[in-house]
Amino acid sequence: MAPPRDEFAAHCVELLSSMGPAHAKRMFGGHGLYLDGLMIGLIAADQLYLKTDAQTLPQWRDAGGRAFVYESSRDGVVRTATMSYWTPPDEATESPDALRPWARLALEAALRAQAARVRKPAAAPRRRKPAR
Repeated sequence: MAPPRDEFAAHCVELLSSMGPAHAKRMFGGHGLYLDGLMIGLIAADQLYLKTDAQTLPQWRDAGGRAFVYESSRDGVVRTATMSYWTPPDEATESPDALRPWARLALEAALRAQAARVRKPAAAPRRRKPAR
């Protein structure tokens, strides 16, 4: 995988690499951050956001985190959406040790989300009509 073109994204990948294979992918003007193949974070406007869920959200709130919020427009109507990605404490991006507990929470949330997805069964093969 090519290294990210953004210095902050490269820094975040370096911090996450102590936990396993990490990489960044460009997306929507920012980056998605992946650890062991799972998206656990994103970078938007030079701000790191890590994955949360109902189980971990209180810890992010208690630490003073902020949710990733964006606006979209459709048919002239502006909508605000809040995603399940929150900022870790500012000092978390100073070292791998400081980020590790927050990255671990994000990885656990990503693993729970993956396990909760309902996998659709494969479609049954089509039967051919016998030739006449």
